[in-house]
Amino acid sequence: MAAAQGASVIVGGTSGLGKQLAATLARRGEEVVVTGRDAARAQAAAKEVGGRTRGLAVDLANPGEIAARLAEVGAVKHLVIAAIERDDNSVRKFDIARAQRLVTLKLVGYPEVVHALAPRFTPEASIVLFGGLAKERPYPGSTTVTTVNGGVNNMVKTLAVELAPVRVNAVHPGIVGDSPAWAGKPPEVLQRVVVRTPLGRLVTMDEVVGSVLFLLDNHGVNGVNLYVDGGWLLT
Repeated sequence: MAAAQGASVIVGGTSGLGKQLAATLARRGEEVVVTGRDAARAQAAAKEVGGRTRGLAVDLANPGEIAARLAEVGAVKHLVIAAIERDDNSVRKFDIARAQRLVTLKLVGYPEVVHALAPRFTPEASIVLFGGLAKERPYPGSTTVTTVNGGVNNMVKTLAVELAPVRVNAVHPGIVGDSPAWAGKPPEVLQRVVVRTPLGRLVTMDEVVGSVLFLLDNHGVNGVNLYVDGGWLLT
């Protein structure tokens, strides 16, 4: 029954939040497709996730290849683009190649995935894009990250209008304390964020995944940029 309703495609689903989301959807009995840049890693991640999950190689930084890589995907009821790259690129020491890669990945790769899969969206399909809070609180070296996440913020709005009635939303996590990217950081680095967070702690991977599920499943939510930061932006 779930297969007939379409698959949940997680672009960037081989690690971190994307993989945890894939595992949650697989436990719900859904057909899941996880993608990563490397085919072997994507297939290994799919095996670890279990259930009716398969892995495909898709590199958002090579947008001309995306449609072909996704050609074997059938009907799609959920699309989550969780692929991100962290970039420290100061404008005083600007690395053009790195900037071009990140801009291509998010501002060309994201919409090209949507373009490639659009004919296969089910009538009640939903899309969630991953952004980030550097767009609201820049820091030294965030020139490119801040810019592209601002683009994601507005991409949600135009896609929601163009793809209607398909719903399009985005999640913008704060620092996720138990994620692979942050779990190994020195405690004093994270504590500086904790003391400025009204929640009194950092958000968790489970909470970010829960927010994505809410955006995917609630048919009344559309064109929304959801911050999951424990209130950090308020301080």
